[in-house]
Amino acid sequence: MEEKFDVIIVGAGAAGLTAALYAARRQLSTVVFGKDLGGQTSTTMDIENYPGIDFSTGPALMNNFADQAKKFGAQIKLVGIADIKKRGEQDFWVKAEDGSEYGAKTIILAFGKHHRALDVSGEKEFRNKGVVYCATCDAPLFSDKTVAVVGGGSAAFDAVLLLTKIAKKIYLVHRRDTFRAEEILVKRAQANDKVELVLNATVQKIIGNSFVTGLVIQTPMGEQTLNVDGVFVEIGSVVGSEFIRELVQLNAAGEIVIDHVNQTTTPGVFAAGDATTVPFKQTVISAGEGAKAALAAYNYIQGLSADTQSADQGYIK
Repeated sequence: MEEKFDVIIVGAGAAGLTAALYAARRQLSTVVFGKDLGGQTSTTMDIENYPGIDFSTGPALMNNFADQAKKFGAQIKLVGIADIKKRGEQDFWVKAEDGSEYGAKTIILAFGKHHRALDVSGEKEFRNKGVVYCATCDAPLFSDKTVAVVGGGSAAFDAVLLLTKIAKKIYLVHRRDTFRAEEILVKRAQANDKVELVLNATVQKIIGNSFVTGLVIQTPMGEQTLNVDGVFVEIGSVVGSEFIRELVQLNAAGEIVIDHVNQTTTPGVFAAGDATTVPFKQTVISAGEGAKAALAAYNYIQGLSADTQSADQGYIK
């Protein structure tokens, strides 16, 4: 028999778990679906920029999010979602990857993005042991170290410029000799003595012992090894949004288009976090967006305008 909920949340990262907390505190029957608990935040081992918390590991922080949501009655199911369809005027049908089916009054899409990987030897082995995917999160860990940034877009050059304030030396490794980054970022990097551009180079493997010690690259001059303490992979992210392409509007990057209160183009469907068009993909931002989406979903169920301010009165503490 099909289970029915007030809110089904797709994604068990910072946005989804915060949405679950806020929805459950409004006494909405709530379930979260996600293939793994914590999303991208759980892949970061050192978090020093979450307000109010001096230091945490990503998994520990996300476990706290989950425990708090469950304390107020939210369920968490570690399984992915295969399909979502509108059913009638005010109901949705959801099918999980294990074949189970559910009904919901509202949906919150919060499944995030996943980083593009290099798919080379050593990348998985040294993940969080020198291989990282978020300069904003992890750059401070490489104070006075030598690092490599792989990529040629604005994100890669942003990472390089941030690292010039922290690291001793930065190699920018790019497979071409032209860049997709904004010209002003390229010029700033080229003008910095700490930065060395390594162009027309492809990554072959990442080497190390208990931690990264080198990056092996193929260049027109042959194979070379860069002696580095860390590798920042900045080759973009992917939103796995194909399964909801017929449900909501997506932009050219596959991100879910939302308004100021996290409504999508389909009434009753809300979205939050890295999978949306909101800029600055950070845990604290995803958490705030998850709270907004849950409050807007509550208003929708009550027949109110999504941005009615009374929804969160008395629920801030």
